[in-house]
Amino acid sequence: MDNKTKAVLKEGFLNQLQSFARKLHNYVSTQDNQWIIKGFIDIFKNIYTITGDTKIVSKVMEIHLFPEFLKFADEHGYEMIFADKQNWYPDITFISKDNERIKFAVDLKTTYITKYKEGIPYECNGFTLGSHGIYFIDRQSRKNIQFPYSEYLGHYVLGILYERNNVTKVDETRKYKLKELKDIPSVIKNFIFFAHEKWRIASDKSGSGNTANIGSVRKVEELLEGNGIFWQYFGEDGEKWFDEYWMNYGRITIKNSKTGKTKRMTSLKEFLIFKGIDIDKIEKRGQDEE
Repeated sequence: MDNKTKAVLKEGFLNQLQSFARKLHNYVSTQDNQWIIKGFIDIFKNIYTITGDTKIVSKVMEIHLFPEFLKFADEHGYEMIFADKQNWYPDITFISKDNERIKFAVDLKTTYITKYKEGIPYECNGFTLGSHGIYFIDRQSRKNIQFPYSEYLGHYVLGILYERNNVTKVDETRKYKLKELKDIPSVIKNFIFFAHEKWRIASDKSGSGNTANIGSVRKVEELLEGNGIFWQYFGEDGEKWFDEYWMNYGRITIKNSKTGKTKRMTSLKEFLIFKGIDIDKIEKRGQDEE
């Protein structure tokens, strides 16, 4: 498959995914923008509230959206495969029913707003965008990945931003009856859905602690516009720089010009200096760091 055909297929899938993302707000929200999920129900029709824990919210949201993903796949002629194991990449693989060589990787990511400017969401807690470990470096590897990385035409994120409902305290010890359903407070609200290729929202920082995860940018506007650091510096060429940078993150040893001590490369600026590129001559597009 030539590069022009790949580019057309990738753009087509992105348009489908972005159109899908725009429809999801009404699916998950009440008229006053609260999450329609209130808790868990048992066979005695008791309802137990859920917490705002990000892992729980993320998993419940994934289950909640599953029927809509099935509709999306059916509408556009894809077979949908969920990751065989919890820690495998990606969350969902879409394969064209007409051509099994056409595969797209989609990760479902959720996080909460942390900062506002003039009442408008400004920053979020950020996402992890998958590993930069073995399967990312060796694109033929089958370790912790549904299909080898190179078999996917594109890698996408369907992102969900939300506000924690801190105004209403949820009593996690209380049992509700069905007739009290409307009295149960939602733990999250005010959703924002978006979709982009993974590299478009990536930062040059690790996404979590000691694990080999790629981090996202945190400014809401940059996420919604796909204006991550690799797009800001390199535009359409950003994906190849994203790949090369994260393949080498923490593996290249560089020397501090002032102290003479060596350290592992952990920033795009260090990587560009290592490559002999004058970063001051790169015209950065989009938003500047404050």
